[in-house]
Amino acid sequence: MPSSISESMSAGTDAVAQAETDVFSLRVGTPKHFRWLEGIVKAVLVMNLFDAVMTLWWVSSGLATEANPFLEQIVREHGFLFVVSKISLVILGTTLLWRYRTRPLAVLGIFAAFLVYYEVLLIHLSFASLLIGELIDA
Repeated sequence: MPSSISESMSAGTDAVAQAETDVFSLRVGTPKHFRWLEGIVKAVLVMNLFDAVMTLWWVSSGLATEANPFLEQIVREHGFLFVVSKISLVILGTTLLWRYRTRPLAVLGIFAAFLVYYEVLLIHLSFASLLIGELIDA
């Protein structure tokens, strides 16, 4: 038990510092979890490839524009470079996250990437569905 206010404050500060250290040094996962996580990373890579191909198709046919301002000009002028750049960037990001997969923040990053690409996949499929519906109605 601390005998003075300064000792109490010091103990509180030490506890906060220890808690912050614990959060950043937490380790997560079992071999079973990592197999699931590997599947999620692979799904992100497949969805990224699908996004790149569909984006290239939509943009080259004049039906859409690239949402990423850094890749917008590349997709219009250099389709192959766009696909290679997009895939390379996501491979680099997922490789970094996979390397630190025992850390909670990296696992959250992998799940966030999955959710973002899943939403992008749904947008592509929704857009394709609308186009097919218009073709059938025409």
